[in-house]
Amino acid sequence: MTPLTVVCWNLERNGKGDPNIRRAADEILRRLEPDIVLRQEMFGADARGNTVFNEQCQALGMRGVLGPGACTAIFYNPEQFELVRDWSTDRTPGFVLPPTVITVRFKEAGPDAVPFILASYHFAYGSAQQRLLEAEWLTTWADKGWTAPDGCQIVLPFAGGGDNNSCPEPGAPGDLPLPVLSEIRDRRHRLHRSRRGPDGVRRVPDTEPDHTLRTAGLEDVARYWAEKGNPGALARTVNGTATHGPDTRIDRIYVTTGLLPAVIGVEVHEVPLDASDHHVVVWRVNRSALVDLLTNCVLFART
Repeated sequence: MTPLTVVCWNLERNGKGDPNIRRAADEILRRLEPDIVLRQEMFGADARGNTVFNEQCQALGMRGVLGPGACTAIFYNPEQFELVRDWSTDRTPGFVLPPTVITVRFKEAGPDAVPFILASYHFAYGSAQQRLLEAEWLTTWADKGWTAPDGCQIVLPFAGGGDNNSCPEPGAPGDLPLPVLSEIRDRRHRLHRSRRGPDGVRRVPDTEPDHTLRTAGLEDVARYWAEKGNPGALARTVNGTATHGPDTRIDRIYVTTGLLPAVIGVEVHEVPLDASDHHVVVWRVNRSALVDLLTNCVLFART
């Protein structure tokens, strides 16, 4: 059975304003045959009445929701998923670049199956404090209630991905080491990627967004898959440079832990630097396992 494919990509400035780069990037995505695409930096996609965004939907053969300010977007395969709710009209506090958040239902699981929430986000570039605030607010979409047909009160499962602009906490076997701040030549970038440590003086790499999301009961699918014996899931998503430090894994997908049994693969698809400064994170999902999970309301019952 063909797995579902979820991809997450921060395409630099949506093709850097160049339609040829954007269309080549759409082709990169199309070849991955995605069922869900979590996109960041959709800048300009809302021009001329969403003309660019509509073109991208057509290029991918998908439907989509463009978030506030064309900062982020979600594309989905309408043969597999139906849109239940678009949260874009709700107030999105605390974000420099607002996320796109929707509720969808997996058609294969049936009309009474548990729907789930998808989020595409882009945490702030220049402030560790702002990123922490944004991570905390993101967890509120992992706490949305729903009443099942049998009356069971559940918390909707959540799957979100984006550019975290920060490193994951150490601990996953084979993960990239945290950068040594003194080796980051660009002092501004060194500041942007760090925060004051426990002593209140020395700065340390910022890992708080990862810590916050995992504290809320979400898990990094790449970390999960690596712990199952697949260290390749922890490949870089941004190349190192002389000024900005080593390879990093700042693009990540987090899901409610109850969805983890459906994970059957995580990989990073590297793209040429003339396309984007970020690579593509690919998450493979077992369809039948997902159906089993979404038709078992007890797994997501509010406790």
